[in-house]
Amino acid sequence: MKKKFKSAYLLLSSIFVSLISLPFAFAKSATGAKLFFQPERSVKESATGTMGLTPVVKSVYDSLHLKIAGLSHQAFDYAKKGLEKLTQEGKVNNNSIVAIADFSLPSKEKRLFVLDLKNYKVLFNTFVAHGKNSGREWASSFSNQPSSLKSSLGFYVTHETYNGHNGYSLKLEGVEKGINDNAYERAIVMHGSNYVNQSYANAKGYIGRSWGCPAVPAAEAVPIINTLKGGSCLFIYSPDQKYLSHSPVLNS
Repeated sequence: MKKKFKSAYLLLSSIFVSLISLPFAFAKSATGAKLFFQPERSVKESATGTMGLTPVVKSVYDSLHLKIAGLSHQAFDYAKKGLEKLTQEGKVNNNSIVAIADFSLPSKEKRLFVLDLKNYKVLFNTFVAHGKNSGREWASSFSNQPSSLKSSLGFYVTHETYNGHNGYSLKLEGVEKGINDNAYERAIVMHGSNYVNQSYANAKGYIGRSWGCPAVPAAEAVPIINTLKGGSCLFIYSPDQKYLSHSPVLNS
């Protein structure tokens, strides 16, 4: 009797095990995929050996949508590099603010960008003039020579303000020898002008030109100058190979 009971028990156990195994057997795909699938996640190991999700860190350029605004990525990268160098040399007092005049754009576009890199803000995006003899719509010819009426590329450090022939103005020191270091002698300053605005651009297809100064719209001159005065960095950019290959700041 005991043998029959034991045999019946073993038979029932086998049937029970087979039945509960069927869902797991059919849960596998025809290719033998795992039953429980979890999508892969990007992880990194911290200094303490723990695992965590890798954060997606956007650059200032991407966060501020500067590509959409028209600012050249190369201009932005060069400006950051120059700002870091000038800060290390003690020439810049404010390493949070940088102004970029992107002369790879035509003058009818808003090509002056004043950025707060630490607080991720575009403080100003407006028009800026180039020199009369640098070109009409596009700036393509540059000079460091007095009376050339051309723009000078490169890095500048802002100094004090004054009221002159063009009203409230900002003195600029060109810090690249042989490229823009005659800025003081040439009286290259930032000032407001009535020929730098949207109406002029709409009528002519380009804004008015200066004698080499990075002139800005008269209505915005005071707040822009007050933001930049006293030791900020201004970078006037062009994809000009002569400048890029000879710049003391970018090639140091």
